[in-house]
Amino acid sequence: MKIFCEDKNLIVCLKPRNVISQLGNGENMIALLNSHFKENGEKAEAFPVHRLDKETAGIMVYAKNSASAAALSKAIAGNNFRKHYYAVIKGSPDEKSGIMKDLLFHDKTKNKVFTVDKVRTGVKDASLEYKILEESDGFCLADILLHTGRTHQIRAQFSSRNLPLYGDRKYGGPAGELALFAYKLEFPDPQTGELLSFSALPDTEEAPWCLFKKELK
Repeated sequence: MKIFCEDKNLIVCLKPRNVISQLGNGENMIALLNSHFKENGEKAEAFPVHRLDKETAGIMVYAKNSASAAALSKAIAGNNFRKHYYAVIKGSPDEKSGIMKDLLFHDKTKNKVFTVDKVRTGVKDASLEYKILEESDGFCLADILLHTGRTHQIRAQFSSRNLPLYGDRKYGGPAGELALFAYKLEFPDPQTGELLSFSALPDTEEAPWCLFKKELK
């Protein structure tokens, strides 16, 4: 587990693919981080304030005390918490940059999200902006900034436009590992309010990221 920053209030790290971002059955970040604190003789506890899908790798921040968790949660509620993603998409949208807005319904029995036409119980608005950086072999590399943080949001919104993500078989994508990576995270320091920014890149030796080595550098 790669750690980008750690102090008495927070830890910023890279969540590996196929590890649960919160508590749950199987390997999860909370257990990994609490073990890390214990090994370093620190009486701290990991507090999750946001999440990534199990299949998604990328940068995450965890609070190490309740006060910091409250401050980070306040930043999220105030839209002062910015999450950027890279995604490899089958096909390419006609408009190479833009904003997607949808109403999403999470069917928890199927653990799948659907776009719907009308507001009803359980339906939430979703918004993101994207820019297509490169196209190769029938796929494109998208740079995505979330405006809202809904379950499976990126996957569902692109899939509803017949643009499924590589490896996202749940939403109609081709077989492989899910090509969605949280590459940049920006948020105010819970202690000082200073804007912090962290970034990383997916492994360009792996498919399908290898199609976009020139862009991902």
